[in-house]
Amino acid sequence: MIKLILVGVWICVLTLGSVYFSMQMAAAPRVDEEAAARAAALDLVRGSQATIPVISDGAVKGYFLTRLSYTANRELAAKQPVPMGEMITDELYTLLVGQRMIDVEKIDRFDVDGFRSTIKDGINKRLGAEVIEDVLVEQIDYIAKLEVGKEPPRRGTAIVRSGEAPEAPAKLTAH
Repeated sequence: MIKLILVGVWICVLTLGSVYFSMQMAAAPRVDEEAAARAAALDLVRGSQATIPVISDGAVKGYFLTRLSYTANRELAAKQPVPMGEMITDELYTLLVGQRMIDVEKIDRFDVDGFRSTIKDGINKRLGAEVIEDVLVEQIDYIAKLEVGKEPPRRGTAIVRSGEAPEAPAKLTAH
């Protein structure tokens, strides 16, 4: 009987010790005050969708679609004479069309980090201060001019089994 009571007390001590230890480990982590102050001074500037023509050999080869957002220093952004959204869109067109950052022949080797840093550096240079802290990519797409206006491929087409000819899709008739 005494052994049973001692085992029960031992289990209670272990349980209380593990709960105490886990609560100590789960306590609020120490916050870096400098990083917290810097994060509190930033605002998220949501960018609009930009459709930028890719011009090569004097003709439009396709369209580069992008939507970017930015973390900007709240105080420096408030001092700008033009609203940040319009300023960023104008600089984005200047960088992408004027500097030809997009190479259609090498679109599979597109450097996203280089793209983000070039956009950030270009905007900060134009604004004359380190207003933009980070560039956040929400969407990047490239559509070749040949694909524009085409119907998207049909879904639900019959699967071809080896050795069989594909089935023709059934036509719907109105009753």
